[in-house]
Amino acid sequence: MNTPICDFVMAYAAKNPVRMHMPGHKGKAPLFLKQNEDSRKNGSEKNGSETKEELSYEEAFSRIFSYDITEIETADDLFHPKGIIKESEKNASKVFGCDTYYSTEGSSLCIRAMLSLCKAKVGREIKKEAKNAGQGTWVLAARNVHQTFVSACVLLDVDAEWIVSTGSSFLSLDIDMNSLEKALSEGASRHGCLPVCVYVTSPDYTGHILPIREIAEVCHEKGVPLVVDNAHGAYLHFLKESLHPMDLGADLCCDSAHKTLPALTGCAYLHVKNGAFSSKEVKDAMSLFASTSPSWILLQSLDLLNPLLEGSFREKLSETVQEVEEGKKKLADYGIFSLGEEPLKITIETGSLGYTGEAFAEYLRDGNTPVEVEFSDRDRVVLMISPGHEKEEIRKTIEKILSAPKKKPISKDEKAEGTFSEKEAGTANESSFPEKVLSLRDAVFSEKEEVPVKESAGRVAALGRYGCPPAVPIVMPGERIGEKQAALLAYYGHETCEVVK
Repeated sequence: MNTPICDFVMAYAAKNPVRMHMPGHKGKAPLFLKQNEDSRKNGSEKNGSETKEELSYEEAFSRIFSYDITEIETADDLFHPKGIIKESEKNASKVFGCDTYYSTEGSSLCIRAMLSLCKAKVGREIKKEAKNAGQGTWVLAARNVHQTFVSACVLLDVDAEWIVSTGSSFLSLDIDMNSLEKALSEGASRHGCLPVCVYVTSPDYTGHILPIREIAEVCHEKGVPLVVDNAHGAYLHFLKESLHPMDLGADLCCDSAHKTLPALTGCAYLHVKNGAFSSKEVKDAMSLFASTSPSWILLQSLDLLNPLLEGSFREKLSETVQEVEEGKKKLADYGIFSLGEEPLKITIETGSLGYTGEAFAEYLRDGNTPVEVEFSDRDRVVLMISPGHEKEEIRKTIEKILSAPKKKPISKDEKAEGTFSEKEAGTANESSFPEKVLSLRDAVFSEKEEVPVKESAGRVAALGRYGCPPAVPIVMPGERIGEKQAALLAYYGHETCEVVK
């Protein structure tokens, strides 16, 4: 498989033209980098030795600039592609088996575009059938959404209803089909129309995977599109048996390529069910929110992925999955169990080991073999693994976890005074949400004031509060903060919150 974007940029850089166009570096490393490099070279010559390690950063980083271009006439336009970008996106579509588009602004851009597409296409149809005049469009979502979803709803004036889950924490939840059907029915009755889409996050931050195939079947029976935030699961398509949402019935889906594939930070995909939306519709929706100066460094990173994903990636992924499975088994034999079903994520609740999540992360970070975790909070640590790891790195990580000094398990009685854990708060089987007073949009654009969390009970939240995005917000914008929510905000370290004035 070819790499048209990379081929073009390399050829352009090789010509060494006078760049009378953006970016401002004109294909050259900034002067301070060159000065540092010359100074160190002169120093090494005087000492009669080369200092390759000292020079490696300047030398490597300075080479990037010649490959960083803009949308010049002979290149292409990300949101109106006719040449090399269009060809590269066709390569990506072949790899994933659906219509695939590039984002250089992460999954956040894709989330906004997906909701915009659903509102524009579905919203027009259901609004005509709305029973009561003035009723707007809405979305039915699982509550563990990324904060970008909330901001997208605010910007698009789409209100949100939440699916009551059968079990949840502030990072994870389950969805059963009866609850989904009930939420669809009750929401349609309140709004006079079906939602523009059902929106779920899978895998979630802890590695839990929802039953996407079953959710899709319920949605499609009702004629509602299923949209999936699959930011953490780009690699799922390449497993021996695909767990990728697009292969399980999703209509729209976003992947953060940089999270689990060998891509630079900011690389992402927007996947569309074949024929569901035209290329022009998708590009128009993305350009509504996107920068007019997409990163060509990130486009090259995405372009380079295609031959790798079509080639040796599946074999390397399979080997990595097997190594992680063996590591999880070693942990389980020791009494340490990983949460979730995602093959390449290890999530450990650390209280049983005698550590808070933050303390255990600090233990892993110290010593001769430092391990930096993806995330930690009061209750857990999350480790993200990919085929970018060598087997030995995974084994050393497992051994370090197993070698943690044993401590007395943390009990409920040892929680900080005046706070309580998630389970003590009753969220393991959350059956209701805080009272909704205002829409997301009205709350976010209201006049606000900041108050101490201990004084927030009874006030209406103006902004959401997340344990970690994408997470289950303790309180959403427009919801009334209760005593339980105020205590949970304190438990997670929030000292103040913004409320409607």
